[in-house]
Amino acid sequence: MSDTMISRAAETSSPPGNHPSGDNRFELVDKHLKRGHYAQDQLIETLHVAQDVFGYLSEDLLIYVARALRLPPSMVYGVATFYELFTFEPPGDHTCTVCTGTACYVKGADDIVRGISERYDVPAGATSADRSLTLKTARCLGSCGLAPVVVLDGDVMSHQTVEATLARVTGAVGGGS
Repeated sequence: MSDTMISRAAETSSPPGNHPSGDNRFELVDKHLKRGHYAQDQLIETLHVAQDVFGYLSEDLLIYVARALRLPPSMVYGVATFYELFTFEPPGDHTCTVCTGTACYVKGADDIVRGISERYDVPAGATSADRSLTLKTARCLGSCGLAPVVVLDGDVMSHQTVEATLARVTGAVGGGS
């Protein structure tokens, strides 16, 4: 996306269904920006909305947010890279997050990560070559009484074992390599 296109999109309002970028997902980001009166203190929330809409934060999207909020792109990039919640690569078709907090770790979370990683040939924090699965870890998901906890495509699974987790992931993704 060209700088001119991004600038024009940030500075003008477009009728629904006719966003200057040609990507109508920007309309959802624009609605959030308008609701927040384009306030610079809405940066983190705006980045969350943008990532929810697009699945990740591309360079073009970061520039778009910077221009819309009238912030230096370096500041937007700095905030986005500071927080682990933001991602800069498109996710796979399915996402599996394994909690590796103390309670989950003690109850076998590392074995679950290793099992998924080996089955799908994807290291933690990456997406498989066929883009079918993104494997993530989280320091804590706040469900220690349910340890070990795995979140597969938004579904929280408690008291997981390697076998149970692999069965659920295989059901969602397929057999793996």
